[in-house]
Amino acid sequence: MKEEELRLCQIQEWYPLFKPYSIPTLFHPLPDDFLRYILGESAAAGETPPPFLLPISSSGHDPLPRTSPSSLDPVSILDSEPSSFLNESNSDSESDSDNPAPSFPVLESAVNQSISSLGGAVFPKLNWSSPKDAAWIATDGSLRCTSFAEIALLLHSSDRAVHDLCHAISSCSDHLSSSSSPTFSFFLALRKYYPALRPEMEFRCFVRRRHLLGISQREVTAFYPSLLDRRRELRRMVEDFFDEVVGPRFGLEDYTFDVYVTGTGRVKILDFNPWGMFTLPLLFTWEELETEWFGEEEEEVVFRLVDSRCGVRPGLKTAVPYDYLDTREGSGWDEFLRKASDELRMQMKDSEPGN
Repeated sequence: MKEEELRLCQIQEWYPLFKPYSIPTLFHPLPDDFLRYILGESAAAGETPPPFLLPISSSGHDPLPRTSPSSLDPVSILDSEPSSFLNESNSDSESDSDNPAPSFPVLESAVNQSISSLGGAVFPKLNWSSPKDAAWIATDGSLRCTSFAEIALLLHSSDRAVHDLCHAISSCSDHLSSSSSPTFSFFLALRKYYPALRPEMEFRCFVRRRHLLGISQREVTAFYPSLLDRRRELRRMVEDFFDEVVGPRFGLEDYTFDVYVTGTGRVKILDFNPWGMFTLPLLFTWEELETEWFGEEEEEVVFRLVDSRCGVRPGLKTAVPYDYLDTREGSGWDEFLRKASDELRMQMKDSEPGN
């Protein structure tokens, strides 16, 4: 995975291209003090981090405070220059040594207005990941958020959010660990929450050399017999959508994208992910997807479903996410552990006497 691939798969990069074909989404640039807050980095060096405290509401039950229109318009950020997490930026909160609980009045106001405009409930995510690994901390076990405080709690509790903020760029093969290396600016994407979405209608598509190779059922932790009867129809809808919408517009040659098929037969884009590495291959393996002959000898795009109860994969229903259990050779975690082992050996070698 290269930095350009990671950059183009950020939701704030691809959403403007596919807005008519996706879920309504509003964006907010995240100031550095809020990023430090959700990472728990408010303590000085050498001090024990304080316990996590939810932000103090700037308005309580009162109307939202007045701020400039530009700071409250979430759509305008796509045409503005956001701050970089690795650079100094202006804080939108006032420090108060007598009150350890933080406050982010401008961001809170903007986020709460966006929640209201999107129907009162949203699904939050950062540039690449949603905090779905932290759903356990929510009262209803979902990512449905109706307030700024709920979003802050999910982000602070999510390892996926930490990876986005601290480690995403270091996973790139062409990343240079230097101050001259480009950095990413971070956004909060608020997506309209639809309680009636059917998980069996979400699919992951694999594109290599601009050719759609395969489609996999996204929810692999359950068996849905109704999908088997619609296999050919669903494959045709997704193929047509790729040929007409995704393929001509997206800038990468190798990538994956997730779609949702509505009850009326419309296809909606949910997300884009880089090819390989930490993107789950689901009912495929990366080894077969990267084989030269895969897809070329097939008359149709390979479409895989969980075709029996025996084919169900472990996941959140076992209280352990599938991401953590998929340690097969070639999986994202296998690659991560192998690279970590190589790095440890190099460090030990460098620390030996005489080196």
